[in-house]
Amino acid sequence: MSQYKSGFVAVVGRPNVGKSTLLNTLLGQKIAIVSNKPQTTRNTIQAVLSKDAGQIVFLDTPGIHRPVHKLGEYMVKAARLALKEVDAVCMLVDIQGWRKSDDYILTELKSAETPVILVTNKMDLVSQSKQEEFREEVSAKYNFASIIPISAMNKENLELLVGTLFEYLPEGPQYYPDDWITDHPERFVIAEFIREQILLHTEEEVPHSVAVDIDQMKENPRKAIISIRATIYVERDSQKGIIVGKGGLMLKKIGTGSRIQIEVLLGAKVFLDLWVKVKKDWRDKPGSLHELGYQ
Repeated sequence: MSQYKSGFVAVVGRPNVGKSTLLNTLLGQKIAIVSNKPQTTRNTIQAVLSKDAGQIVFLDTPGIHRPVHKLGEYMVKAARLALKEVDAVCMLVDIQGWRKSDDYILTELKSAETPVILVTNKMDLVSQSKQEEFREEVSAKYNFASIIPISAMNKENLELLVGTLFEYLPEGPQYYPDDWITDHPERFVIAEFIREQILLHTEEEVPHSVAVDIDQMKENPRKAIISIRATIYVERDSQKGIIVGKGGLMLKKIGTGSRIQIEVLLGAKVFLDLWVKVKKDWRDKPGSLHELGYQ
């Protein structure tokens, strides 16, 4: 009889390489927001995958990058902390080409004493010969414990990846119940869904100047509806104008997209009340970062 295994796996990689998509696909449910804009993930998100063989607790880290403000410093610190005391590291890269930012991350990993599994994502976009060329190129960069090509979007080779990860995990207890997929409270996930819609619908500097705080969640059993009030914080009046939009149309679009996802998460009808406030230069103020949950 095989032994039950469990442990923690940090998922690292440059921004937009597909870390959140991979975890959402593995879990079969959305818990991490996805965007084509860099530095989408700000906090380390724990994602729990339970199988008969054991349990893997993934730590989805903010992309490691060179920070330009206090929020960026917090994000990189969170990513570095996630590398400590994990049982294995998944480094995700784009199989279409190794970049300088991948070298930067690899430098961070070389001090880690845990096995590093290189996961080459988007294998569906390149030929078999190109895959083999890329494998030879990256093999020379570091003594990876394993190199696994996958397509997070098309669910290719994910079982191989999970099986390989279990090989590097120790025998251990079940940390979370079978039906848990994240240790984050619903309020955190709801705030992230709202932020994702802002990332989707706004351009330029606005998305990264935004924070979302859930002020109130109240359930009305008689009407079978959950009322949620949330505040969107921006750094300047001009950004507030963009998010509200002409006649409030942009805010309505953000609210509609968010509500649809929140209803799937909660399994109930939702009334979402969104407000927009200016908190000047909050990304560079430790007090504001702490207040908005970046600790």
